[in-house]
Amino acid sequence: MTPGQVRKFVWQPAGHKRFPALVLNADFRPLSYFPLSLWPWQEAVKAAYLDRVVVIAQYDEVVHSPSVTMRIPSVVVLRDYVKPARSTAFTRFNLFLRDEFCCQYCGKMGEMTFDHIVPRARGGRTTWENVVAACSPCNLAKGSKTVRQAGMRLRKTPVRPDPMQLQNSGRKFPPNFLHDSWLDFLYWDAELES
Repeated sequence: MTPGQVRKFVWQPAGHKRFPALVLNADFRPLSYFPLSLWPWQEAVKAAYLDRVVVIAQYDEVVHSPSVTMRIPSVVVLRDYVKPARSTAFTRFNLFLRDEFCCQYCGKMGEMTFDHIVPRARGGRTTWENVVAACSPCNLAKGSKTVRQAGMRLRKTPVRPDPMQLQNSGRKFPPNFLHDSWLDFLYWDAELES
């Protein structure tokens, strides 16, 4: 068998990579923007079949069972409203999202570390108000000094974000793939161009 023939028999899951469905809450807003609330097509088909969602838009591709043929959903709306979280978990990802993946000392974007404003060696705690995103060069330059001792300046005062603030930050970072049928639902409250 040639390598091309072998590949034909290897099962490759479709998942998010092929035909993901955008999942909207009952108020027609995405459950989350970053990461974007997506289901693999299999989950969307199952939820539609079980009448847990309303299908708003579909791909041209269809799936078949012995008794049913269905177009793959591209946008689904939950029938029951899911309450958004009231508080924000303090995680590395949420910290970077709050700071928009931007070093809070020099403003560069890219791979980030995090830095304690009041260093832990000086009693600084790991809290929303004392930790910021920082690029490696700035983090190394600051070390265990205070911001003033290092001759640096923070771009903005760090605060505990609420879930809506993180959602709004997440909207600034769209995923690599956006299906045309999703666009009306992702930026529904964006200002229209005149």
